[in-house]
Amino acid sequence: MTESFHRSGEYENPYEGQQQAPVNPEWPPPPAYAPAHAPHSKKRGRGPFALIAAVAIVAAAIGGGTAYGIQELTGNDTVASSSTSTTVVPSSQKGTVAGVAKAVSPSIVEISADSNSGSSTGSGVIITSGGEIVTNNHVVAGASQIKATTSDGKSYTAKVVGTDSKKDLALIKLENASGLKAATLGDSAGIQVGDQVVAIGSPEGLSGTVTSGIISALDRDVTVPTEEGQDQGQGQQWGQGQGQDGDQWPFEFGGRQFNGDTGSDTTTYKALQTDASLNPGNSGGALIDMNGNIIGINSAMYSPTSQASSSSDAGSVGLGFAIPINTVKADLAKLRAGSTD
Repeated sequence: MTESFHRSGEYENPYEGQQQAPVNPEWPPPPAYAPAHAPHSKKRGRGPFALIAAVAIVAAAIGGGTAYGIQELTGNDTVASSSTSTTVVPSSQKGTVAGVAKAVSPSIVEISADSNSGSSTGSGVIITSGGEIVTNNHVVAGASQIKATTSDGKSYTAKVVGTDSKKDLALIKLENASGLKAATLGDSAGIQVGDQVVAIGSPEGLSGTVTSGIISALDRDVTVPTEEGQDQGQGQQWGQGQGQDGDQWPFEFGGRQFNGDTGSDTTTYKALQTDASLNPGNSGGALIDMNGNIIGINSAMYSPTSQASSSSDAGSVGLGFAIPINTVKADLAKLRAGSTD
């Protein structure tokens, strides 16, 4: 933020920095011998300097911890969101994977979803201290029971608030939860290829797993199924109750289908591509910038395995995709209203 303090036509006030007495029209004018220019002194420089300092302080408050402060003052249902890069990581650990992990891990949960087809494990991001959590629709689609476990080991029952299958997003709410650490939702519009990122989730049920990498591409068209139960790993793995986020969760990219058949009812969204290691169970977890802001919700990964092969062949090959956080923020009111699209 820049601001010009000397505009065309302005003149120097000889009394700048001095206390001015009220003007009375009956008083005589000042004496003719008053100096045209007051001598330079420290007082003259204090006005602009004080204004600049005030502007800097206000800018810091707006761009810094304002969102968090509002959340703490207004209650459990205010999302900490920033249109700038709010620094969540302590300054001593800024820019480090360890600093990001320490600051954001308490805002990531492991999600266990049970359905008639079996059970699966995914991840979620706490967005309010009262227990609202954003995750992928495919993590909780068709679930009859949902549980979420926080980083400190506490387990909660959760209910689905709203879903948007076209964006593969869902909002769930923990029951009887309070005082949770909400993540700060950043601004995915400013992300560039090559930016460092951190992913946190529960791959293969290993909660709190941290990986790192870079943004390797932007605006990737990723196609996923929208209907409930569409090949979301309900084959052999789900039948045995061992599925993690649907081991064979299918998606389509570049005209090719990966990890199974996506079916006929699909949706396509623009995704962030990352080489941070993502594995089954990372879906719904956080993709984070180096200041600790959530910039994406991890949603799909390429796995070399096919449905006919064993899950031991599956794994990250550096092709992961995340839903941009600006897409999530734009969809949040709809999810809170109970959408079932």
